[in-house]
Amino acid sequence: MSSVELSPEDALRLNVLLAGEVHAVRIDEGARTLYALTPKGEARIVLNPVGRAERYVQRVREVLAGHVLGSPGGYPVYLRRWTRMGQAGEKNLEALLKLGEPEAVLAVAHAAGLTDELARRAWWAGQQLATMEIARVMLMHPAVRAGQMGPVLTRHLVDYLPFEQDPLAAMQTVRVVLAAGLLGEEERLQLWAKGKRRPHYLIGFLEHLPDELPPEPARPLPQGLPDTPAAQLLARCYSGAGQSYLKAAELALDKAPTHEAVYLLLDLLGQYFAAGAEAGALPIAGEEAAALAALARLSQQDAVPILTRTTAVGPLMRRHLEPLIGPIIGHLRRLRAAQ
Repeated sequence: MSSVELSPEDALRLNVLLAGEVHAVRIDEGARTLYALTPKGEARIVLNPVGRAERYVQRVREVLAGHVLGSPGGYPVYLRRWTRMGQAGEKNLEALLKLGEPEAVLAVAHAAGLTDELARRAWWAGQQLATMEIARVMLMHPAVRAGQMGPVLTRHLVDYLPFEQDPLAAMQTVRVVLAAGLLGEEERLQLWAKGKRRPHYLIGFLEHLPDELPPEPARPLPQGLPDTPAAQLLARCYSGAGQSYLKAAELALDKAPTHEAVYLLLDLLGQYFAAGAEAGALPIAGEEAAALAALARLSQQDAVPILTRTTAVGPLMRRHLEPLIGPIIGHLRRLRAAQ
């Protein structure tokens, strides 16, 4: 227990606050102010530190933890280890948001038992944190997507995406937003158009909307196609959306920024072309049948021998990958050869 004690004024105000219903707490250390989310709105306590401000704020957190969790020593160390992994039980989640601890807010955001209401509280409590990360994590929860917070988080992610400098974080943002399915058609088209300059955006479209892409000119199908999975794949590739998929996959591979992007792309391609292993029976040129079969075999394991030997990203990483990526791009282009 800390020897630092709260000023009588702060102790009184904090006790009065905690005697009522509190949904969440956040502390602005710079402004020395505690904010509380209550059923009636937002309450505020301007703190009057005695001694070092940093230690005083920690004492405030200890008081909160003592009231909420019965843990007078502050946010329990064991919680720090495992709540971030999404292992906090539902009964603890409401309590965690009342601690004024940034790590506890992240724990709630990652928790499997997150609800739309808890997401609302966590979003309020996490305003001073890396909100893009919190928004991405919470939007992955079905309950949040279907609730009132789904559009709020989607709007935040889309609005701040242009300011995201980390290509991996930007890729993840687009993936989460498209998976949520809350964007209107116009916004999806705008995001797709931005992928021409930022090809890592396209990966989310390849993953979640492979058959709903803005179409390129379709290729005519050969006569006499059998009713087989391989023939269905060929029809998929020759369609307007399929031709768009091939073009986008080529661009995304050619400009892949990180190891994670490469691994994901290879898995997505292998899944899309899975039926291509039987393409030899189709009435198409041998090179196209070979391309379908080769693409069907792809997975992230193809890149592991190369990427586990380098930490390079960007152009240097792509140079290392050229023996792998070059032929894949060639296969994709063969399936667009008639244009």
